[in-house]
Formats: sequence, C-alpha cells, structure tokens
Amino acid sequence: MFVTATLVALLGGVALAQPKSPRRLLPVDDAASRPDFFTFRAQLLTAIARHDVADLMAVVHVNIKCDFGGGEGKGFFEEFWKPSAADSRVWAELAAVLALGGTFSADGTFVAPYVLSRWPEGVDAFELVAIVGAGVRIRSAPHADAESTHASSFEILPLARQSAGVPDEWTAVTVPPATIGYIATRLVRSPIGYRASFSKQDGRWQMRLFIAGD
Repeated sequence: MFVTATLVALLGGVALAQPKSPRRLLPVDDAASRPDFFTFRAQLLTAIARHDVADLMAVVHVNIKCDFGGGEGKGFFEEFWKPSAADSRVWAELAAVLALGGTFSADGTFVAPYVLSRWPEGVDAFELVAIVGAGVRIRSAPHADAESTHASSFEILPLARQSAGVPDEWTAVTVPPATIGYIATRLVRSPIGYRASFSKQDGRWQMRLFIAGD
C-alpha cells in the first residue's frame, strides 16, 4: 500500500513537471458589429493604400497620443511620422495594425490589433509574442532555407534569450520545452507593438492613439 501510494505520488510529480502546452490567442475582429465603424475602417484602409496624407490626417484626433514621453497632438503626429515623405513608415505600421482586427471596449472605443485587446491577463507582454497565422513554420535557423522543425497556429511563445545577431526579418522564440526556433517577424506580434484606438466624437470616428511600447 505504501509502495503504491509512493509510486502514485512520484508519477503525479512527474506529470506536474511536464511542460504546459503553449497558450493560444485566436484572432478576433468586432468591426462588423458596428457598420459605421466598419465603413470608416474600410475608407481608412483605402487612404492608407493610396498614401493619402489628407485623408489620413482628417481622422487623426487633435489630441492624439503618439508616445509615452508626452508626445501628443496632430502636429506632433505629423512631425513624428512625416506622412508626406516617400519613406514614411506610418503607412505600413498602421496597415499592419488594422489588418489584425480588434475589439470594442465597454465605452465604445475600438482597440486594434486583437493581439493587444485580447492579450491574456497575467501573461508577460514583454517576454512573449503571439503567432498571427495558421501553420506557421518555425525553422532551425533564421533563413528561409533552414529546416522547418515545428508548425504553430495562433500560439503565444516565449522570446528566446539568445537572440543576439538575429536579422530583423526573423524572431527567435523558445518552443517548449527548450528548443530555440526562428519565425519570420511578419508572422509574430507583440502586444506592446504599435496599436491604435478609435472613438466616435461629434458623429465622426477619429484615431485617438497610435503608439508602441509601454
């Protein structure tokens, strides 16, 4: 009896020691629940595709928040992003944020992307990233010809600590229990990456926040 109880306890300890399966973060997009916002976003995406500075600036709120150092306001936004410049990153960054859906908060604000608005409570936003695709290949080295060691769909994975020297086009992650792999950076997203919020004021949807970091 004692041996059996001891064996059960030991086996229970082994079971508890097994690595947990990665947490999943499935995509969500509530935009269609508000047809007026859905239409607004479609028009904004069209303006982004055309690099239409006037249409973009028309939706930027006069007090938009742009960074955590106190940078805010329409003038700051225009100076920081320089949307008229041929090499402005605002178009690509904003398009990427809007492409990843989002959700409405209780006060009617739309927050994008879903990676931020649905990030699980208590999960470290600095040490983990979300895979934003199905069947994403995780490779043994940071280049497209490297062996594919795993495939992952919409999972949250830890960033690898040994990531020095990895090209920006690749992100090093840890695949449980302790394997380092590499994913194309365009297929992962951090909740503290660029995000945007939109609210309706005086009958018009406006972008109130476009920011990264914490």
